[in-house]
Amino acid sequence: MKGITRFGALALLTACSGTSGAPFGAGGSGGAVGSGGAGGASDGGGAAGSIQGGGAGESSSLAGEGGALSPVDCEAERSRLERVMTDSLDVAATDNSITGDPNFTLAFEAADGHRFVYSHGDSSLDTVYESASTSKWVAAAVILQLVDGGLLSLDDQPSKWLPFWQIEGVTLAHLLSFTSGFSKEPLCINSKTADFADCVQRAYTANVADAPAPGTAFDYSSTHLQIAGLMAVRAAGVTSFADLFTAWQARTGLFPSAAFDLPSLTNPRLAGGMHWTGAEYMMFLRAVYDDKLLEPATQTAMLDNQRGAASVVDSPVLTALNQDWAYGFGNWLECPTAIGPDSFDCGAGHRNSSPGAYGAYPFVDFDHHYLGILARQGALGTFRDGDALFGVIAQDATRWADACVQSSP
Repeated sequence: MKGITRFGALALLTACSGTSGAPFGAGGSGGAVGSGGAGGASDGGGAAGSIQGGGAGESSSLAGEGGALSPVDCEAERSRLERVMTDSLDVAATDNSITGDPNFTLAFEAADGHRFVYSHGDSSLDTVYESASTSKWVAAAVILQLVDGGLLSLDDQPSKWLPFWQIEGVTLAHLLSFTSGFSKEPLCINSKTADFADCVQRAYTANVADAPAPGTAFDYSSTHLQIAGLMAVRAAGVTSFADLFTAWQARTGLFPSAAFDLPSLTNPRLAGGMHWTGAEYMMFLRAVYDDKLLEPATQTAMLDNQRGAASVVDSPVLTALNQDWAYGFGNWLECPTAIGPDSFDCGAGHRNSSPGAYGAYPFVDFDHHYLGILARQGALGTFRDGDALFGVIAQDATRWADACVQSSP
């Protein structure tokens, strides 16, 4: 945090940073709002595909032939694409081969703040959803704020903060990148009545005897973030992760009504136990896009490939899409060209995301200068439904994002 010295933890967390003392911007000016309903034949539908790939349909663009569009032409093109996407989503929402749950909201925000919002069924940007794995990115950001404040270091080992931790080698960076080797999950992680700190100690006991060496195995498990979260609580000198999150909310203005409350506030599952609204998550994504969330070096580390040379033990993306995405701190580095294991070749700075098992999908696309979220809560394990829904309009969404980027001031 710029301009803040190390003093009492809660004062540090609630103080204004040098980059922003007010809540981050609440999102775009203008934009189209689509309301799902009967929907006629689609102009731009297509088969579902991978999250970045996917069906495009008929979508001739005014851009690309003669360079930058004029502001008037780019707005006309964006409006046309918004109608195409609305028609496509109207059809997809009631297509059982794509999804069995038609209640969702899809929102995009371009670099200039222009938004496209489509809702179907009883969903809206203000609907409260359970997070599943979309909470991982948020939890990592909360913990990384303590790194910016000097209370934690990415090189800190759990033994510095947790008296029961008796081995060396694991660092906070390993935990946030899911390469710590501590992947077995004790049952207490899902217990409403369990004590958070006691459950982390149980996780240590369950893993310590045979955990892989730190940095050698990537395993998409909840245990890593539980350990990191307890380190953060102890480093901040607060009594619970709820206290830590409340202070972060006050400092940033982000997720004002959200909570890490599953299975309970006293034993939150940081890797999948949050409630949020799509509107709140959009504000978080905008803060990431605008570099207002963390100090530059910390933000770069969060979004960079932290998986390194670790072998992939468990990746839901590899299982569901057969794509080998790398991992930063609490978020994925997408790579649709990496087909099959050990094929990641995309580098950093392109598209980062944190999809969840209920089919929600928050992302920031740095290549095409936009961000967005598919907000939904389908059945557990419907990640593919979210992927399929986004795939219907993926190419048109990219065209929409690119339409006015060269015309922007």
